Amino acid sequence: MKSSYWLKNARLEIGFEKEDGKVVGTATELFHLFIENGKITRITKEETDITSEFTVQDADGLLVLPSFIEKHVHLDKTLMGDVWRACTPTSSVIERFEYEKMALPTIASSTKERAEALLDILLASGSTHVRTHVDIYPEVGIKNLEQVEQALANYSNRLSSEVVAFAQHGLLRSNAFNYVREALRNGAGIVGSVDPAIVDQNIEESLYQLYNLAVEADADIDIHLHDPGHLGSFTMKRIVEFTKQAGWEGRVAISHAFGIGDIPREEAFDLANSFRDAGISIVTSVPINRQMPPVDLLNERGVEVAVGNDNIFDVWSPLGTGDILERAGRLAERFRWIDEVSLAQTLKYITGGKTPLDIEGNQVWPKIGDSANLVLVEASCSAEAVARRANRKAVIYNGKIVSGSLSEERLIRK
Repeated sequence: MKSSYWLKNARLEIGFEKEDGKVVGTATELFHLFIENGKITRITKEETDITSEFTVQDADGLLVLPSFIEKHVHLDKTLMGDVWRACTPTSSVIERFEYEKMALPTIASSTKERAEALLDILLASGSTHVRTHVDIYPEVGIKNLEQVEQALANYSNRLSSEVVAFAQHGLLRSNAFNYVREALRNGAGIVGSVDPAIVDQNIEESLYQLYNLAVEADADIDIHLHDPGHLGSFTMKRIVEFTKQAGWEGRVAISHAFGIGDIPREEAFDLANSFRDAGISIVTSVPINRQMPPVDLLNERGVEVAVGNDNIFDVWSPLGTGDILERAGRLAERFRWIDEVSLAQTLKYITGGKTPLDIEGNQVWPKIGDSANLVLVEASCSAEAVARRANRKAVIYNGKIVSGSLSEERLIRK
């Protein structure tokens, strides 16, 4: 595809339709977007404005949304591209660690091949940015990191990515400190660990080592915290304190954060305020089998929240489709966001905060100069796209169609 072209007949949301002051729908109109060197450089409604010789991609009335961000996935674990297998039950997370270490080396396909199979699925769902966690532990070292990096390099013209050096089996428990340090020196830009209390059984030392690694490597942090109730909330309070002491405000994410969903709402309110003050974000996979972070409260208090798929067909779970829009729909179900505005705003949890309309109905996306990272869907508006998990017809990254297709023509006007 040429670096400059028209995307014509693209449906954009322009505001909410209201009756007696109440939102009853979303107004949309057809526009033509000029894509130049990966950016949106013109937005026009006038057909006569397409006056030069350029390739034209016809959106044919499809709704255009900002492309999605997959904030939590494990490319090194997935079994996508390999034979079907269900999971072997285990009695504890520690037993799962040991089973995983035994099972993964026996799989015939390579980590790189399976990672690429999952990347294809993520792209088809509309995700053009991926944060992947790669397990680092003594038995494997950084071998899986190297294969995941090869896969991501092969897809670098189709999506952007970030890699977490992840001490899945416990930073202390698996004695992973030096291996994680090596991973940070060999391409990983984020450091992660898991459950300082239940897995590492030493909250202070586990967090001390984690933040030391982050500061040494100038790396962001993504810590996975499954610890429940007040144990989890206490650990999160210590994370806030470590974050401020290290000067790491705005650079820390807590994935899962189940504990804040277990405690009384007034306590969660105070904890949410401390997250906001420390610039700590929350990533949730929207579980259906337990309490989850109160996303409504976190959003109200100004805490950044993102949604990720987490495990997608691996030795932890045979489930998962890789469809991040489906997860957004599940989030709306969990919090009963069923009105037009709430559904439309749900989109921000999978786009890094981008929605076509703000909560008042003002058009805020796209604007001239925005990156041409787009998803074209069969829906009348973003609320319908979330509620109905709309079919994605094409995905565009930096102006290039990277999944699906549109009809193309050559338009010459004199």
